[in-house]
Amino acid sequence: MAPRTQPLAQTGPTTVRRTVEVPSPSEECDPTPGSAGEHLLQCAYGTEPRARRFYADQVRDRLLPTMAAFVQRMEMVFVASADARGECDASLRAGPPGFIRVLDARTLAYPEYRGNGVHASLGNISENGHVGLLMVDFVEDLIGLHVNGGGRIVEAADFATAFPHVPMDDDRGRQSERWVVVEVEEAYIHCRKHIPRMARVFEKREWGTDDPGRKGGDYFGAKETPRWRPRPHAGRRRFPSTTHLGGGSARVLRPR
Repeated sequence: MAPRTQPLAQTGPTTVRRTVEVPSPSEECDPTPGSAGEHLLQCAYGTEPRARRFYADQVRDRLLPTMAAFVQRMEMVFVASADARGECDASLRAGPPGFIRVLDARTLAYPEYRGNGVHASLGNISENGHVGLLMVDFVEDLIGLHVNGGGRIVEAADFATAFPHVPMDDDRGRQSERWVVVEVEEAYIHCRKHIPRMARVFEKREWGTDDPGRKGGDYFGAKETPRWRPRPHAGRRRFPSTTHLGGGSARVLRPR
């Protein structure tokens, strides 16, 4: 939801066709969170009043004490990132409660452990620091928390030097190789309406294993199928625009 300057994207098979205009600087309202695309569709779909109430009531530029407490009891976080071209990746990070460290009201960090060596999320962050985090309580309160901000990669030794007060989770075979430190720009609720309730199951986890079978192996049967090949022009063109505003706009849009 942070302001962006990329071109506006098509929203599924149909495109918004309502005529819009960009207000002159003297007509612009107070700045609000959100992208140009958000504001365009709010105007087009008539949800602007609801959206502005949500921005005013729920979106904050820091972690409130209640949010920090929520983060520190989470056992997983969904991480969204994109490379310099805007090609996206979503991934999951998990660990015991507290594996996501709240460093202060505007900073949190999560560890990176040994994985498959691809470094898809870290590669994106190295090109484009914008990250989106989603944490969901599926068991107790059925609520979620979004945290958007700027991420940077910090090697484990450097992290320990910079944050000596943060305990390292080196037991059970888990030893972080590096950390992603996120400077919080937006924090806001994810409503519970469509969050399914799940039952907590306690089981032994092979946190430090490097055994392919225990890590999932070839669960989807991909190994014996044709390898990945790039499609012609895939991911190389600019996103289609829903308006004639060349290059997109970071300003609030409104119906004519």
